[in-house]
Amino acid sequence: MMLATTACPLPARPALPGADYARVERALRFLVREAARRPSLVQAAQAAGLSEFHFQRLFRRWAGVTPKQFLQFLGAAHARRCLEQSRSVLDATFAAGLSSPGRLHDLMIHVDAVSPGEFRSGGVGLRIRHGVHATPFGQCLLALTERGLCSLEFVPEGGAAAALQDLAARWPRAALEHDPGRTAPVAARIFHPEGPRGPFSLLLRGTNFQIKVWEALLRVPPGRLISYGDLARRLGAPGAARAVGQAVGGNPIAYLIPCHRVIRSLGMFGDYRGGALRKRAILGWEAARGPATVPTDSAGRTPDPASPPC
Repeated sequence: MMLATTACPLPARPALPGADYARVERALRFLVREAARRPSLVQAAQAAGLSEFHFQRLFRRWAGVTPKQFLQFLGAAHARRCLEQSRSVLDATFAAGLSSPGRLHDLMIHVDAVSPGEFRSGGVGLRIRHGVHATPFGQCLLALTERGLCSLEFVPEGGAAAALQDLAARWPRAALEHDPGRTAPVAARIFHPEGPRGPFSLLLRGTNFQIKVWEALLRVPPGRLISYGDLARRLGAPGAARAVGQAVGGNPIAYLIPCHRVIRSLGMFGDYRGGALRKRAILGWEAARGPATVPTDSAGRTPDPASPPC
């Protein structure tokens, strides 16, 4: 089955060192926590352990915008506006089935779901190669089979062992092999492409309902958001928002299957398997690279009072 999802522009090489994202994440944690106090750029730089000049330069290299502009993408009011603006686009996208000549998508994803027998076998006879690689959002554990990518999970510093245990639990009878040389080119194609990415194949192990949810997520392009309730309605199960949320939370292939684009209907970002702050970072990073501009009022100020001026 071929589905498509939008390919966001990604930063050109050289790849962002992991230490840079760690500093950006520390600053974001500080800014989100202290938003009501409206912290200054100097304070944000101190939280990142950098001078004001180096922090501005690092943040612009990572996000493409200033810290102040970036935070304007992370306010609840902006998220609610994005939800409203996304609905008509998603209505058309789901109705068209992503096969029309005018589709917005250019990254092709081939989904291969395991059969019921393969599901029960837990991966007997399957060889899974894995490796840890740097991304613009910290390190990730990436796992690959001959049939396609079966896992992509963001991991905190020192958290690769726990992610590997989770991978082994999901594929208990597969043969796991540490082979970063094999997985590195795939990570580069996802996060640091130098040309057309070409198609990706994903091998998914889940219930029929989970597969349906994950396939539906592939229809949500970058810069667009969808609520759990809207996603349930598009699946023809309007009363199953909670079950949809559980399936979203169980997504085994982060970023490519964009569960980070699902938020609560009131504009709250909600949880994320890779960490709530990482979800904010990915959403803000995508928004900064999208065609939309930062919303401002007639005086050039953001209309969201929760966004601190950096």
